[in-house]
Amino acid sequence: MSIDAERLKLPLARPNVLDLAPLYEVLRREAPIAPVTTPAGDPAWLVTRYEEVRLLLGDKRFGRSHPEPEKASRISTAAVQDGPTGEYATEEADHTRMRRLLTPAFSAKRMRMLGENMEQLVDSCLDALIAEHEKTGVVDLHRGLAFPLPVAMICRLLGVPEEDNELFASLSERMAGTEIGEEAHKAREEFFRYMVGLVETKRGALGEDVISDLVRAQAEDPSFDYVEMVRLCVGLLFAGHETTVNRIGLGVLFLLTERSRWDALVADPDGRVDAVVEEVMRLGAPGDLGLLRYAREDVDIAGVTIKAGDALVLSINAANRDVSVYSRAEEFDPDRPERTHLGFGHGAHFCIGASLARTELRVVFAALAKRLPSMRLAKEIDQLQVRATLTGGVAELPVTWRSA
Repeated sequence: MSIDAERLKLPLARPNVLDLAPLYEVLRREAPIAPVTTPAGDPAWLVTRYEEVRLLLGDKRFGRSHPEPEKASRISTAAVQDGPTGEYATEEADHTRMRRLLTPAFSAKRMRMLGENMEQLVDSCLDALIAEHEKTGVVDLHRGLAFPLPVAMICRLLGVPEEDNELFASLSERMAGTEIGEEAHKAREEFFRYMVGLVETKRGALGEDVISDLVRAQAEDPSFDYVEMVRLCVGLLFAGHETTVNRIGLGVLFLLTERSRWDALVADPDGRVDAVVEEVMRLGAPGDLGLLRYAREDVDIAGVTIKAGDALVLSINAANRDVSVYSRAEEFDPDRPERTHLGFGHGAHFCIGASLARTELRVVFAALAKRLPSMRLAKEIDQLQVRATLTGGVAELPVTWRSA
């Protein structure tokens, strides 16, 4: 298979929701940094090899901002995560402050506090699904568990009132579409207004939650701009659940499409769940594109000269399946000796919510194995509806099992 740079346009077609386009293997071998056209129609560099993706994730010569945002290449036409973010001159300082403010929110103490609530919520979701299964014989695990659980957890962590969870979920889903339009713009504006109101409510009744933490920080540091704080809250609410929704669904598919994988977890859920979660994180990277970065200066890497201002799309999916790093890289194998992956990023931008995501996935997969040991897919994988969002995944996950 040869590479035609003139026709290389993202996203690359994949055979199904679990497997990547075969062209990624060719790119890693022959052109690990290749010129592409993004879905927005703009030029960019696609980075596919583990070595370069890991390097660029931690290299300060590449960032999320751009000195001329209006001229920057965009990764998509979506309403979120489409182009440069933040202020170019202060990006590093702003990121450092953001990490300092948010690190306590994702501490081990708060994760322990969430853990018990999480287990109760998972059991509640499974109780409802089991009751529904008795009537219908087939249930949608996406609608009944994979979507509502991450929504409820990030809302609880940040301090969104429980009665607003469904509103938040609806707004987030409307914003997440891959094509921008009037509906997506409207949802983004509604989301921002909602967060403004919630921040003002917190000012009069601070609690033990992330938004309250940020309100306190803003009161102590006037340089922490109010609009910046609201935008940060919006970003946290959105990013804090979308990728986990995706990975729960893909993780279930990886396990159920090869029965021996599922049976091994059922046989020892507590002992195997950690390894299963890490393999889900390796192979279940969200979306069909990657992380967007912009060069802050001219850089030579892997035989390619990247000019200042150029856009790069770092394919986590491709890097995590690099045959030079992982044996049988395309295979889902929780017992593999290689334990490193880029599912949470790398370096200064390592995902601050990694502990929350890992906790959610552990609770979900262990509970499913214990309570639904005979679970199986009710549709073939190529019949499943795919989510039309930046993070991808499946929009449905019909399953069934032997009733007691």
